[in-house]
Amino acid sequence: MDSNNILLAFYGDDFTGSTDALDFMTRAGAKTALFIEPPTVEQLKNYPGLNAFGVAGKTRAMPPAEMEQTLLPAFEKLKATGVRHVHYKVCSTFDSSPVIGSIGKALDSGVTVFKNKCVPLLVAAPVLGRYCLFGNLFARMGIGSNGKIHRLDRHPSMSKHPVTPADESDLRLHLSKQTVKKTGLIDILAVSGSKETLGNEWAQVVEQGFDVALFDALYQEQLLAIGELIDEQANTGQLFSVGSSGIEMALGQYWNKTNVLQPVTDWKHPGKAEPLLVIAGSCSPIAAGQIVYAKTKGFEEILIDAPAVCNNDLQSLHAAINKAIDLLGKGKHVIIHTGGAGPQQAVNLPADKLGAALGNIAREAAARASLKRIVIAGGDTSSYAARAMGIEAVEMIAPLVPGAPLCKATAPGSPVNGLDVNFKGGQVGGENYFEVLANGSLN
Repeated sequence: MDSNNILLAFYGDDFTGSTDALDFMTRAGAKTALFIEPPTVEQLKNYPGLNAFGVAGKTRAMPPAEMEQTLLPAFEKLKATGVRHVHYKVCSTFDSSPVIGSIGKALDSGVTVFKNKCVPLLVAAPVLGRYCLFGNLFARMGIGSNGKIHRLDRHPSMSKHPVTPADESDLRLHLSKQTVKKTGLIDILAVSGSKETLGNEWAQVVEQGFDVALFDALYQEQLLAIGELIDEQANTGQLFSVGSSGIEMALGQYWNKTNVLQPVTDWKHPGKAEPLLVIAGSCSPIAAGQIVYAKTKGFEEILIDAPAVCNNDLQSLHAAINKAIDLLGKGKHVIIHTGGAGPQQAVNLPADKLGAALGNIAREAAARASLKRIVIAGGDTSSYAARAMGIEAVEMIAPLVPGAPLCKATAPGSPVNGLDVNFKGGQVGGENYFEVLANGSLN
């Protein structure tokens, strides 16, 4: 294959963010593969017909120095494929801080490799309940839910995030704490205007010496014009961009309009999972509510001692797994979790240790029980869980909830190989999320 024909490559800062981008690229009609590690040009030849590919990273849980050590070689690999667009995919709630998951450090690393004069930054994703107005980010409580919309620094969940609490809704100010690069704004009035107005605003931001151009957006339809403008910037060479899956939505809409891609509208029903295994490391109130709801629908709950599991307490691990195997063998849906956001909430634990522990539980359960589908809940821990499960790559097979596709896992040598897997961030989905995943209800 000629990798120069690939339209877009994205590097996700965590696993759930990466499957989110996979979702929207696949829906737009792009044959897309999501890798655990950056693929080489030779590896891509094993995936003929690709229009896009992604890398499920874990930089969201890293300090800046480690991010730089990870991203510089990763971006060089992506650059070597000759792909038209390279996107650093971040959470739509812009989860980051100067000390963990710094988006500013990712920006710096991307500019070092790709030499953009100005980096497009699009965080708004209206279909996910994420809106940017005059530089300020607003987020609905939950993704794919009917929750109320809050300014980010007043968001009941994100303002209290255990690792990266949101204390500033103006994304320009938020970024200024993470990088010396200056961020200009293409505001909602320009985005709502004509193509000429939008183009002039971009030109002004560039001429004024801004390193980054932040796009406002309120309605999904506004992403089309942004996608057209961003794609035009790639006519002179590889374009590096930063943002949520709004980037994939914007470019996908434009490529659909210009018949570069044909959107996928028909999906094969994936069938029911009888039973479903859910393993949750999220402390989000949304995830906690989903667990409470699932219990009313007959899901069985197994509460694990997270600190003990993280310290590789084999007795705690085996007790949880043995109980799960017994219940799964009786056809019961099972949720193994760390206490969610309730009174038993676990202390803040390292994402790598907790994620690896949860992944090991999933892998062992898959080895000992007859499973069709596994759900891993928790954005910060999912990347580590996926690696512990032995997953090499995933491909989307069905859209069940916006931003959290059902995928088929390729995991050579692992009992997870060939299973349906779903990775969800803490903010994703309505209260019936796990019931939807159990039934395989198409979105």
